Amino acid sequence: MQQQPNKLRPFFENLNFERDDNTMVINFGPQHPSAHGQLRLILELQGEQVVKAHPDIGYLHRGIEKMAENMIYNEFLPTTDRMDYIASTSNNYAFALAVERLIGLEVPRRAQVIRTMLLELNRIISHLFFLATHALDVGAMSIFLYAFREREYAMDLMEDYCGARLTHSAVRIGGVPLDLPEGWLTKLTDFIDRLPEQIKLYEDLLTENRIWKMRLEDVGIVTPEQALEWGCTGVMLRGSGIKYDVRKEEPYELYGELDFDIPVSDRCDSYGRYRLYMEEMKQSVRILRQLIGMYAGTESQLMAHAPQYISAPKEEIMTQNYALMQHFVLVTQGMRPPKGTVYAPTESPKGELGFWIRSEGEPYAYRLKARAPSFFHTGILQDILPGTYIPDVVTIIGSTNIVFGEVDR
Repeated sequence: MQQQPNKLRPFFENLNFERDDNTMVINFGPQHPSAHGQLRLILELQGEQVVKAHPDIGYLHRGIEKMAENMIYNEFLPTTDRMDYIASTSNNYAFALAVERLIGLEVPRRAQVIRTMLLELNRIISHLFFLATHALDVGAMSIFLYAFREREYAMDLMEDYCGARLTHSAVRIGGVPLDLPEGWLTKLTDFIDRLPEQIKLYEDLLTENRIWKMRLEDVGIVTPEQALEWGCTGVMLRGSGIKYDVRKEEPYELYGELDFDIPVSDRCDSYGRYRLYMEEMKQSVRILRQLIGMYAGTESQLMAHAPQYISAPKEEIMTQNYALMQHFVLVTQGMRPPKGTVYAPTESPKGELGFWIRSEGEPYAYRLKARAPSFFHTGILQDILPGTYIPDVVTIIGSTNIVFGEVDR
């Protein structure tokens, strides 16, 4: 039988599989489990070394800032949970603080104590999640299980207070919705008594572990100049030797009255940032101990008294006609803050989280912008990844501690 000519042969003969520059472009994510949400990282490789990196964002985009401009202020507050969903209360609080400064509200003392407790408990929850997932990305399995164990105990405390474990909505504009449940402070005390021993366990497993140090030391160098140029905050800034924390520089709630330190490292690498997260958890324990002592001496009021903006207590709504009418108007039509512009920065577990609001006196924000730390810490990847290798990419992304809910707003 006569063999038929291969019509594809001329095509194959013209293919050239060799390139002069010998580079390759790959996608790291958005499906990669180490991509922290929906990060698509376009890497240009020379062998296994990164030559160029381009973070491509937008896959998770939900238009939260535009949603805020089409919701009344109280209606938008639960939506903030969906930004940094690892530390929801920090988002709730940052938005509530911005609105309170816009309308000039003073929050009752007991509400301030409870809010600060929840913020620091959230910080511990977020840092434990960072430690667990960062270690797992690098290849340490046991620490993932141990850190999640303590995180579950902390989330039990959040659930006891607000009924939710992930999306809390535990803060209100003007205060907090609930007082601490009976026995909650005892459970909190037990938790912070146990936590330092567990942090020591984490450190014993990791800090001097030769594999951990090989993977983190001198990897992901962020110089002080780079940190400032890219707008880094939180551990990403303090890990480069710059001592800046919003809780100290622009105190809010009770941070101006509390005694705590701001850990700083001049290592500028992933290992230095890891050490800072461990130290920050210890400082949060120190803060919570002081807050437990402050709670007993406060009055029972939980919400600010401002009928124009805040609903009356439930007892008054159920018994007084005017309070009921005012509540109905606030729920259906929303508050009307004065015209003006405000920006309120806070120190979230990942860095400076702030909301900028422009009000035209309507129940909706005319413009709202969120200053989220993960957005800036994603951008710096294009500056610090070139020159590293593929295994280092996983380590560096983990050490930046980004969450894409607050990147793709």
